[in-house]
Amino acid sequence: MADTRSPIQVIGGGLAGTEAAWQIARAGLPVVLHEMRPQKTSPAHHTEHLAELVCSNSFGAMASDRASGLLHHELRQLGSVVIAKADEHAVSAGGALAVDRAIFSQNLTQTLAQHPLIELRRDEVSRIPTEGVVVLATGPLTSPALSEDLSRFTGMEYMSFFDAASPIVVGDSINRDIAFLASRYDRGEAAYLNCPMDKAQYLAFWTALCQAEQAELKDFELETAKFFEGCLPIEEMARRGEDTLRYGPLKPVGIFDARHGDFKDPANREKRPYAVVQLRQEDRAGQLWNMVGFQTNLRWGEQKRVFQMIPGLEETEFVRMGVMHRNTFLNAPQLLETTLQFKQRSTLLAAGQIIGTEGYTAAVAGGWLAGTNAARLARNLAPITLPPVTMGGALFDFISTASPKHFQPMPPNFGIMPELEQRIRVKQERYGAYRDRALASLSAWMNAERSAA
Repeated sequence: MADTRSPIQVIGGGLAGTEAAWQIARAGLPVVLHEMRPQKTSPAHHTEHLAELVCSNSFGAMASDRASGLLHHELRQLGSVVIAKADEHAVSAGGALAVDRAIFSQNLTQTLAQHPLIELRRDEVSRIPTEGVVVLATGPLTSPALSEDLSRFTGMEYMSFFDAASPIVVGDSINRDIAFLASRYDRGEAAYLNCPMDKAQYLAFWTALCQAEQAELKDFELETAKFFEGCLPIEEMARRGEDTLRYGPLKPVGIFDARHGDFKDPANREKRPYAVVQLRQEDRAGQLWNMVGFQTNLRWGEQKRVFQMIPGLEETEFVRMGVMHRNTFLNAPQLLETTLQFKQRSTLLAAGQIIGTEGYTAAVAGGWLAGTNAARLARNLAPITLPPVTMGGALFDFISTASPKHFQPMPPNFGIMPELEQRIRVKQERYGAYRDRALASLSAWMNAERSAA
């Protein structure tokens, strides 16, 4: 029988808030999910749907011996609704879990709106509710009013960095006589369109990119910006040196046009590209393609001028230009427990990028933990922490125990995992050992939790 007490409040309908609300309802408790869109828009969102993916349609590598892939596997075991929908609406993306972002967010919105214990309210919450259990999942674009109230509550200002999104282009406008489908080293399914450049083309593009005019950052000053390395604007990367892009998003190694023959044939060495721009499929039908690694803050006219210098994209049609916005986050080591409860108020929890985790999958994991613990607190049960040897457990342990003075957003990675009992020198074997330990520990922990329930 469903619990009839006052509903838990979840503020923010992004990935973390969506997951948190679902886990609360899954526990049999009523929940109100507040989302300010479309009543109030944000600088980065384009729709009113829950769990809208802003920067990319990719949740990262799927393989379980990769950090993001391991977190995917953990969340599947834990019953994440967001990862389940990502699996359901996946599109071809080589070794990455990428989704048809429009259908993905529409389906999640419908799923939550139809749940009898979830009330979806389209309103802006300007102050943190003072009563009951609350999950704060407003993300990096928290409204100014709520930001001010959060600053008053914590007694400190937000920390911030700057984030950017890549352009999306129409598939039919890409010149397929130049662009070709291929995977790196010809491994797995050919899921990326590749636009090859010779040296002269690359240098002309690089020069134009370095000289292109950036958009003004309006309500915040560029000189105060801190860029998160995992989402650095491409023009910022280019200014670091002539070859920076060739060792980053335009890396040509292992990519070869099969129309030229066997890439392993030494006779074809001179046909290998000097640099390659990759495009990843955005939707299941292949009508939209994302320019991989091309997050940018260039003016829209400059984006079109410079990006159409790329071979194969000379006549391309842009359906979304790249954008840049400020991401704000809390100093989690000072403010949060590993359970994602605020230290100064145990019935207030936080999740998503606002807590200083980076990436879609980490936001989902935070939503799962905050939602699970919100439900437990509402039932007067002790909150839980995930096993520290899991990727999720290690991530939340890190953000709650790191040095507050130097805290910066952290994505899932094996560097934060507790060391293995025996040192393994081969990286792939070491990552496999981390995975095996994590999944075994999570299974044992889940069995113990079920037995204790």
